Order: sequence, then C-alpha cells, then structure tokens
Amino acid sequence: MDVVVARCAGLDVHRDTVVATVRWPGKRRNSRGQETRTYPTTQRGLAELSDWLLVERVELVGMEATGVYWKPVFSALEERFTCWLLNAQHMHNVPGRKTDVADSVWIAQLLEHGLVRPSFVPPCEMRDLRDLTRSRTAVTQERSRMIQRLEKVLQDAGIKLTSVASQAYSKSARAILDALVAGERDPKVLASLVKGRLRSKRERLEEALGHRFRVEHHGVLARRLLANLDTLDAAITELDTEIARRLEPHQPMLDLLCTIPGVGPKTVQVLIAEIGLDMGIFPTSGHLASWAGVCPGNNASGGKRRSGRTRPGSRWLKQALTEAAWGAARTKGTYLAAHHAQIRGRAGRYKAIGATRHDIIVAYWHIVRDRVPFRELGADWISRRYSPEHRARRLIAQLEELGLNVTTEPAN
Repeated sequence: MDVVVARCAGLDVHRDTVVATVRWPGKRRNSRGQETRTYPTTQRGLAELSDWLLVERVELVGMEATGVYWKPVFSALEERFTCWLLNAQHMHNVPGRKTDVADSVWIAQLLEHGLVRPSFVPPCEMRDLRDLTRSRTAVTQERSRMIQRLEKVLQDAGIKLTSVASQAYSKSARAILDALVAGERDPKVLASLVKGRLRSKRERLEEALGHRFRVEHHGVLARRLLANLDTLDAAITELDTEIARRLEPHQPMLDLLCTIPGVGPKTVQVLIAEIGLDMGIFPTSGHLASWAGVCPGNNASGGKRRSGRTRPGSRWLKQALTEAAWGAARTKGTYLAAHHAQIRGRAGRYKAIGATRHDIIVAYWHIVRDRVPFRELGADWISRRYSPEHRARRLIAQLEELGLNVTTEPAN
C-alpha cells in the first residue's frame, strides 16, 4: 500500500501509561522502520514523549478516543504536532492480536496509509466552554432529582401540594416547606404563605396541606434536601455567570442564533459549546447533521434498504436539540411548527421531532457561516410551495436548463 504520511506516531493511551510507536522511512527502498516506547501519563512523562516525537520529526500523531484519558495527552501534544483523535470503531484489528504495543503499531500503520479520518475536536476555548455547559446540565438534572425526592417526602407525609400547584418546587412551595420544617402544623397558616395565582386556591390548598408531617422524621429529610437544593441553585448561578462571561465576545452571534424559533439563550450556549463557531470544518449542513446524529443513516445491501437509524452523536447536543425542537413545535405561525405538524400527521410525533432537530441544526450551520438571522418561511410554506405559480416556475426553470426558451400564456 502507498505511504501517505512518511513519519507518524500511533499512541495507545491508558490511565497511567501511553504506548507510542513511531514509524519512518527505512534505509532500503519501500521499507519502514519503527520504534515503540512507553511513557507515564504524568506531565513530566508527556513532556518527554513530546520531546522524543520532536526528535523523530513526527508529522502526524494519532490516538484512540479512550474515555477521558486522551484529553491530557492531546492537550500536551497539540501545540507542537498535528494530532488526530480516532474513532475506536474505525480501527478494529484482527481478533487475538491485541496488546498495548500491537495497538500502537496498528494505529501508526493506519495513519501512514491514510486509512482513518480524524474525529472533530473543537479548539481549547470551546472545549473549556463545553465542560462548563455539560457541568451545568448535570447539576440541573441533579436539581430535578432532588425536587422529585422532596415530592416523595411530601407525599409520604400526606401533603398533596402538587395536586393544587402546577410545580413541585417554587417560592410558595419553599415558604411552606420552611414553615413545616420549623414546626408549623396549621394548614390555614401554611396556605396563607402562598404567593401569586395560588392565592385564588386557598380553600383547596388548606385541604391539600392537611398532613401528618413529623419534624423528627420528615423534617430531617426535607431539611437535608432543601440544603442540597440551595447548594445546587448556587452552583447553577455560578456556572451561568461564567458561561455568559466567556461567551461575551460572541454576543452578536448569540443574538443571531436566538432568532431560531424554540431556541433560547441557554440552548444557544450549549450548541456553541458542542459544535463551535467554525463551520469550515463541516463542508455542508448535511455534514454537520450527520456528525451530530440527527439525520437518517444509510443501510442498504443487495438493493434493499434496511433500518436507517441515526448514528450515535453527542448526547449533550441531542438533548439540547430535542428540547429546542419541542419548543419550536409549540410556536405559532412559524415554519418549524408547520413542518413539524406536517410530518407528525403522517409519521408520528417522534419522527417529527427528529425532523425539527434537523431543521434547527441546518439553520445553525447557515446562521453561523453566513452571519445572518433566521429566515422565517412562514406557516403557509406548504401551500406556497405546491401552488400552481410555484410549480409553473419550477417547470419553466427545468426547461430553460435544457436550452429552451419558454413563454407562457394563460389558458382560455
């Protein structure tokens, strides 16, 4: 096979060690030489690895995406070398030949013959932002779990607050819980603590707040959960502030992306962190949708098409796109809502959400590349697309592409 990269290195990364194999042109014609070394993954060990690769004049370094262990290795080498992060599914070797040294040699051989493609790794700024947005999502999910546990405590104490209120945790609910933990037992006093529209439901609240809440038992559980909620709320506020500070230089782009129906500021922050702002990496919007795993896959053999399941993508990105798609489906008078309703009628709600996710990520690609706001096609796009005037223009354009001059007259 032809050698595409003359001097390359394959790294088999583990938690404590990294096995590196360097391949270079041999002294004889069409021969290849190689050397394998093992280094610790400490900062000193990675510095020694970097120096050795520099001495060997390595042009390309490839490593398998192994959990989070590749990150310190990639960060230590990316300033001095061209580093490729490789998908493990693209590097299956012959069974029964798997060792650390064999894996590093195999990676180097795949690199030198050009048989693998690099995975998308965003720049350091976006990787740091991605850590923050993912941490915020994890903390928000933990907060939701805490609220569910708090609701379990209230139900065990016979308090039916959620039968009257729309939310299990709000300012009114917090005031009631603080009073319960402090020892208040009168349902009328508890009902008087509510705020907003709940005041119109005082009678129902008094009945729902009749309880057998025991401070020595339920109070201990509720006090601990409320303290955890306060900690999580503070963490979310801190992360929101830091994310907004880091994205402040990109505020004009955030404003443009917020023009997409159903996409809010926090969703935009997640999209930027997961995808980045350099659309030169994705030649077309279809490439971006395929990388994100929000378009049908290809699976055909023998002229028969099998299941077109989407490929696995970033679950953080898919979650944000799904939330935005549900929001877009509930908007009024928009193209995304109309397109969602059209597909939902013939393919079901989940296929429709998948199509809406695809619409949003295509819009993201065009907005970031061209730096323009979202172009709203309108809710009547279907009738306009299939109108007689539109069909006539399309047919005339097709005839003109064949080199014909077309003139039209209305029928008598």
